Amino acid sequence: MKSESLIYNGLTTCEGCAMEIVARTMMKVFGHRSILLTPPSCSAILTGFGRETGWKVPSFQSNLENIAAYMSGMRAGLDIQGKKDIFIVGLAGDGGTVDIGLQALSGAVERGHRFIYVCYDNEAYMNTGIQRSGSTPRNAWTTTTPGGKKEDKKDIVGMLLAQGIPYIATASAGYVDDLARKLEKAKDVEGPSYIHVSAPCSTGWRFPAADTVTISRLAVNSGLWPLFEATDGIIHVTRKVSNLEPLEVFVKKQGRFSKMSKEDLAKWQEETVDKYNRLLAKEGLRWN
Repeated sequence: MKSESLIYNGLTTCEGCAMEIVARTMMKVFGHRSILLTPPSCSAILTGFGRETGWKVPSFQSNLENIAAYMSGMRAGLDIQGKKDIFIVGLAGDGGTVDIGLQALSGAVERGHRFIYVCYDNEAYMNTGIQRSGSTPRNAWTTTTPGGKKEDKKDIVGMLLAQGIPYIATASAGYVDDLARKLEKAKDVEGPSYIHVSAPCSTGWRFPAADTVTISRLAVNSGLWPLFEATDGIIHVTRKVSNLEPLEVFVKKQGRFSKMSKEDLAKWQEETVDKYNRLLAKEGLRWN
């Protein structure tokens, strides 16, 4: 990856912020010929306000619900000008992606505009008080689910695969080389690309800030957050884990699961292994 940093130092992100790790990796891949869009979210800390910004490239802050619509419009305008070599890149959290921004994202994918959408998934509305989102996993504490969320995590990757997106991938803040390779691949896609990144939040998940990378890797190595990609619907698992870590190791390191029962943990463990094995069985096959 290029060595120059296109994000200033000394920003006010939280200590151990996985979103910032993702953003800095992105900019090493995309370089100067890119325009960054963020909705109101943790990533808005990078975009800033008024005449101040943390990006060293053009950036824009949309409304929370329509970042993908803005990306479509910018792409269309650049194409009319013949500026095909500029990347339109969105960086949004799970709230602005799987919930409030889902309609705009689905519409932009359906129209086939060329852009790269990166969702850093910290599994709650962290910027506004740790409220539950559609991406919050079952049994997780948030300020609006003090007894643990009752519903399952929304499968945004499966939804977009069903819609026929040309390129989609999962990634992790704990494995930045894998993330960078997928971002590089997205640059060459003639159409929309989507990368869904596990971005643990020490504040909302209740773990020490120094453990961000450790928690990220445990999610991958337990099979809970498998790393894979799909090009034209064909599945390729980019990191195969032969001996999965017990999910209990991941869970016990976080305060948000402190009220999870042994029965719920055992059920989640069984579901995780089953889903992981079903994914491995799809290697080289179409998603649906």
